[in-house]
Parts: sequence; C-alpha cells; structure tokens
Amino acid sequence: MDKRINLWSSPRNISTALMYSFAQRADTAVVDEPLYAHYLLRQPTEADHPGRADILDSQNGNGHEVVEHMLNNDYGKAAVVFKQMTHHLVELDPGFLNRMDNVLLIRDPRAILNSFSKVVKDITAEDIGIPQQYKLFRQLKKSGNLTAVVDARLLLMAPENVLAQLCEQLNIPFTNRMLSWKSGARPEDGSWAEHWYGNVHKSTGFKPWQEKAYDLSPALSVIADGCRLAYEEMLGDALRPLVTS
Repeated sequence: MDKRINLWSSPRNISTALMYSFAQRADTAVVDEPLYAHYLLRQPTEADHPGRADILDSQNGNGHEVVEHMLNNDYGKAAVVFKQMTHHLVELDPGFLNRMDNVLLIRDPRAILNSFSKVVKDITAEDIGIPQQYKLFRQLKKSGNLTAVVDARLLLMAPENVLAQLCEQLNIPFTNRMLSWKSGARPEDGSWAEHWYGNVHKSTGFKPWQEKAYDLSPALSVIADGCRLAYEEMLGDALRPLVTS
C-alpha cells in the first residue's frame, strides 16, 4: 500500500498551506478534510459552520465508508496526505490510525480563537479541537503511532528546516518544491474554501513569522487559558528549527 499520512490540525492553523506544500510534490496526492461531512452530521456543539449544506452535498457523510476509502483507494501516487481536523474524528474507531502516519499540527490557542471567532460564533474548546487533539496526542504517543508534532510558529520561523525534519520523520525525501506554490485555489480544495481560504489563495509560500498580540473577549480568553497546558505539553514534542553552523 502507498504511504498514507494524516495531518491532524486545529482549525485556523496553517493546515491548508501545509496541504498546498505537500501538493507540490510529484509523488504525493492531497485530500482536503474528508471527514468534514461526517462530523457535521454528528456535531456535538452548536457552532454554525458556513457552507454546511454544500459540504453535506459534496461529501460522503458516512465516516466508516470514508475511512475505508482513505485506506484502500488507489490515489495513483506513492503517498497521499489527508488534511484532517482533529474534532472531525468523532464516533469512529481510531484503530485505522495504526495503518497510517500521523502528524499533529498545533498552534497557540489564542491565535486560533482570534481567527476562528471571525467566522464562527458560539465557540467552545471542542470547536477548535484542542481537547480532542491532546487526547489524540496522548493516545498516539502511547501506541507508538505519533510520527511528528509540527507547531505553526516554529514552522513559519524556518520552513525549509522544519519541513526537512518532517520529511525525515515520514521517511520521504525533502524537496524545495514544498516551499512555494502558485497563488489561487487548488482543485483539491473543499467546498468550504470560499469561507476559509482567502489568505492562503493569495499566498505563494509560507509567510514569515510575525509576533502578534491577540485581544480576545473574556469568554474566549477563558477557553484559551483552559487549552494552554494541553498546547504547551504538545509543543514540548514539536519539531524545532535546527541551528546550523
């Protein structure tokens, strides 16, 4: 079987940019959030996702069938990367993860909430997936199926350096083609792209890291504070830019 890679991310991370990065590889296919419709049909929170009807029309909402397709479909490439949201992994047996490489893509909770709250209201911690991501982190570490943790800030500080390390962990060769792409939409984009992908469609590569302060509402600050320890523990395992002489 060709290599199957899950990028388990929170929303409003750089997951789409990383998907575009992998899409530049001649040996790799990419799939955008295949479990989104499955999640929406079983969503345990009240957050209103834009484009919900279009998502349900465009995707198979049976997650069990989607998992079988992810595992067994011939994508015609040596590797396939599935961009996934951690909170989409609901009411599914996680055993299939043992047959795939699993990368966690993490970001500071304050940054996530600042961005997510501009599109979605009535947010809980579960809507940004950090509690689920932390649970998955612990499970994957225990089972030996955690391939790597990538932090958005550390990746943007040194894209080539961190991507090369990620490729090494995935046992695939790094290529400089992963550092840039053409601006605009990609054919793999999900139907929800018009609501979320405006900035990445304007990009041609990873934007340089810039320190920012986020002025969150009291309610969002409580959520961010509640996610802080989980994020920091995962950050302890993240790939870090290597100092070269």
